[in-house]
Amino acid sequence: MNKKEITRFKKLLEERKQALLNIINNTKEQGLGFNSEDLPDEIDLASSEADQSMNLRLRDRERVLLKKIERTLEKMDEGIFGVCETCGEEISAKRLEARPVTDLCIRCKEEQERVEKGYAD
Repeated sequence: MNKKEITRFKKLLEERKQALLNIINNTKEQGLGFNSEDLPDEIDLASSEADQSMNLRLRDRERVLLKKIERTLEKMDEGIFGVCETCGEEISAKRLEARPVTDLCIRCKEEQERVEKGYAD
């Protein structure tokens, strides 16, 4: 992978990281709590609890993605961005375009998914 491509991916990831940080800060300010006394009945309370649960799951996903972005930026600095962590082969530019935080080439990812599917059966 050439320096120009790495620079482009780095800029993309830094922009995505900043957007996630902005989202996290905004949701932090809004808070997650609610007062059960403000809700007139059990249905409203259940709906609010479901919304809170969804918000917590979304926050967790954002946190995981943020960690992946930070790790990918570290890999860029270390000069190992775009290299499969399993087989050591270069990850295709097409795959990196679709998912810049990936750490597996398509072949190793497909193998990982086959193994995981075997556990589910």
